Amino acid sequence: MNRFFLAMSVTLLVLRLEAAEPAGTALATPAASAAAWRSLFNGRDLAGWDGDPRMWSVRDGVIHGETTAEAKAEGNTFLICKDVELGDFELKLLFRCSSTNNSGIQYRSKHIAAADNRRNAWVVRGYQHELRNESKLPNVAGFIYDEGGKRGRICLVGEQAEWVDGAKKVTGQLIDGDAFAKLFKLDDWNEVRIVAEGDRIRHFMNGVPTLDFTDAPELALRKGILALQLHAGAPMWVEFKDISLRELDAPAGR
Repeated sequence: MNRFFLAMSVTLLVLRLEAAEPAGTALATPAASAAAWRSLFNGRDLAGWDGDPRMWSVRDGVIHGETTAEAKAEGNTFLICKDVELGDFELKLLFRCSSTNNSGIQYRSKHIAAADNRRNAWVVRGYQHELRNESKLPNVAGFIYDEGGKRGRICLVGEQAEWVDGAKKVTGQLIDGDAFAKLFKLDDWNEVRIVAEGDRIRHFMNGVPTLDFTDAPELALRKGILALQLHAGAPMWVEFKDISLRELDAPAGR
């Protein structure tokens, strides 16, 4: 085979591979290089985690959190991943929960020590990936909530947005209500993936990008802890499994 036909063959192969790439994967791959994945849950006990022992346990190989009429949460309470500080990272896990209340995944957050609050010893503030057993926008799993802060719902599912001059500016749409309703599995396990690189945060549900947000440099949280939430109020339960983390190199220029 001469050089011309060899070059043409390589070009055609590349084009075929690009054409076979599923829609949405352009957002799926972190730009920065990544370390190997490591598991944060051994499937047997809560080694490496800290939370209210009345509410958190391991059942059938999964982390189980539950509040009841007898074991009430005095304010939102969290299961904190010990000795893990999140900077630029990629996290993936499976979750399922009841529809009576909501839960969340805290990342790049801060543990508020018991001496600084009167509710419980596991209060956390910072970015939260909302978790819900609902499929109708906007009250679904995946939006960014400012837990313990003043900004409330920072960025909603479906939005590509940035925080500019004290407010959110929506620049695009990733998924609509009909598509999300088909994507999310009610009363079943769903996969969450969070990618945080610098001031940019991306959320994925079952492999599909659902949120792409860039925070203002003066407000962005760049380092902090990982934690799982049980919400105060109506009794609820939430479960987690297959929790894996890998660290990413900081984007160029930081």
